[in-house]
Amino acid sequence: MQSIEFPDFSFSSPLAGTIIDLERMRGDLGGGTTHPAVFLQLKSLFQLMASIMSARIEGNRTSIVDAVEGAATYTGMGDSTAAEGVKEIVQLQEAAALIDQVVEPGSPITHSLVRELHKIAVLGLKREGDRTPGAYRTTDVTIGGSAHTPPSPVAVQGDMSELLDFVNRPVERSYDLLKVAIAHHRFVWIHPFGNGNGRVCRLFTYAIMVSQGFTDTTKYRAVNPTTVFGADRSLYYRMLEDADSLKPDAIIRWCQYLLEGMLNDLQKLNRLSDGSFVLDRLLRPAIKRGVDAGAYSIRDASALDIVARLTEVRASDLESAIPGSIPVRSQHIRRLVDKRLIQPVAEGKRSYRLVMAPGPLTPFIIRQLDELGFLPSILQDNFGGIP
Repeated sequence: MQSIEFPDFSFSSPLAGTIIDLERMRGDLGGGTTHPAVFLQLKSLFQLMASIMSARIEGNRTSIVDAVEGAATYTGMGDSTAAEGVKEIVQLQEAAALIDQVVEPGSPITHSLVRELHKIAVLGLKREGDRTPGAYRTTDVTIGGSAHTPPSPVAVQGDMSELLDFVNRPVERSYDLLKVAIAHHRFVWIHPFGNGNGRVCRLFTYAIMVSQGFTDTTKYRAVNPTTVFGADRSLYYRMLEDADSLKPDAIIRWCQYLLEGMLNDLQKLNRLSDGSFVLDRLLRPAIKRGVDAGAYSIRDASALDIVARLTEVRASDLESAIPGSIPVRSQHIRRLVDKRLIQPVAEGKRSYRLVMAPGPLTPFIIRQLDELGFLPSILQDNFGGIP
């Protein structure tokens, strides 16, 4: 395999300008007036959206409404009642959750992590499964619609070792995202698994970004490049195909495509650092959409509005929305919890916050994100008739 290197490019080129702009945006993320707890909920929501997008890139046509409902009720690998498309999405969610659990800034990306991501993503699936979950392929493979022939199976272990060495090698901070772009393409070029390579590659790319410090437990820095690929699926494949020659100019074009898309996505996400924007342009309109769709009552919506405004509430904070005795209010709060509209901030606590994902509010929030121009084309559908 041709060695993995950073391509030479002029520091006055558009690519250099994009890298500079991304570094500036990277420093800005997570600030602003949005409460950290809300950022964490938004992270969960965007991770669910990324899982739906990644599955749709591979042909999964599960609707957003069905995906959200399935994610909320899924009981695990042995859930025989879940549709195949829902299983695929939920397992991508579980793989992303593993990344958030085990990868920290500075953590190396290892063979075992990559194989575990593959195992979680494909285990038990039929159409999108693999005969050897969690193992590198031992046979030749082809890529549908591509002229590129992946390397022989005997080369996979060595090629992946070289890729992981490249990923884990310290570089100047300004080269971090360039490394992400190069690594994403090279993973697909190697095609290390029998099936599931695209889904695992997008998880792998997210893991690299987490290891580079693009996520934080208290700030919304969970940037997932899947959104870029979902903006135009056919362009994504064309750009990968163009880079398959491994020629420097082609690699630069691929990097420019991915980094420009990430910059555009970050500029949108940065709007979520404005607490007033999140409350008045996202959450309150989403809550109203739920009332208009008959998902819950006006009284429920009034309570949800208070929770959205205060972020975390106790029963006494909801007195104006749920008048009456303390027992009556407690019963109503319990119903909101049972409906997955709100949840305790921690087990045994009597303070509550919104459930953004997955739950009944999720489709309405996603529908509002679409209205605000946040959704890539691959996530745009009829939302089950949501107004």
